[in-house]
Amino acid sequence: MTDGLTWPVWVGLAACTGVLLAGTYALLAPRPARLPLERRRPGAADAASALTEATDAATSLIHSVLRHHGLTDRLEEALDRAGVRRRVQDVVLLVVTGMAVAGALGVLLSGVLLGLLLAALPPVLAKVWLGYLAGRRERAFADQLDDSLQLMASSLRAGHSLLQALAAVGAESEQPTSEEFGRIINETRVGRELARSLDDAGMRMKSEDFVWVTQAIAINREVGGNLADVLDGVSNTIRERNQIRRQVKALAAEGKLSALVLMALPFGIAGFLMFSNPSYMAKFTASLIGYGLLAAALVLLVVGGLWLRKTVQVKF
Repeated sequence: MTDGLTWPVWVGLAACTGVLLAGTYALLAPRPARLPLERRRPGAADAASALTEATDAATSLIHSVLRHHGLTDRLEEALDRAGVRRRVQDVVLLVVTGMAVAGALGVLLSGVLLGLLLAALPPVLAKVWLGYLAGRRERAFADQLDDSLQLMASSLRAGHSLLQALAAVGAESEQPTSEEFGRIINETRVGRELARSLDDAGMRMKSEDFVWVTQAIAINREVGGNLADVLDGVSNTIRERNQIRRQVKALAAEGKLSALVLMALPFGIAGFLMFSNPSYMAKFTASLIGYGLLAAALVLLVVGGLWLRKTVQVKF
């Protein structure tokens, strides 16, 4: 590529990146609650632009394809666990747009191979980002569970019913506890069984502690007794488990950092040698033996990474 074409490429890259980031913010950023125009002004209708009509047609097509292949429920569950309050078709449209933009830029910069690699990057990043958001919500929910149970027990001792105690937790707690408990109350109000809503919340947040709470509530509703005392006992157990979990996390932090350094060290050394002595690294791609050594090193690196992951990962 000549120097005369270099700056337009980078300008186009910056423009496409800005458009993609703006689209991401428009879809994922929280929006204020607004009444539809037809409810505020009876008889008035929004004038849909060509871009809006094209977007609606694309999202409708994506929704039909996802429903035909049975992927809608799975993707909705992933977005729900991550706390993303957007339609599945909107998020998929954003990912597809990112794939198209990244693929076009890759083809423009280098060729078809780089275009395919960059096109595969947006779905991977979206999956990683959703996993990160879901993990953060699960950890926050686990940290807030102790206080939530104490609030429930206090509400029950004050003479409130179980549903009123759950509603109090939903109103007084922080996110994501308030959102999950509010959802439990709303599902119960429309006729769903409380036990099923509680079980689904525990599975959605992947909280074993909350599963214990739901089991304690179910047993108490069958055999009777003082539910406030039961919740106090479960709360004490969860508090002790969280204390041990934090201690183990602090003790395992050094091992995790060592594992990250050991995994990054081969790549750092290889990158340094490629810049300082390219002829030394070129021998690995000059013969079949060199490729075999690279493949063996990659396999050993993967095995070592899995072993280190099992070593520093502690499950309760």
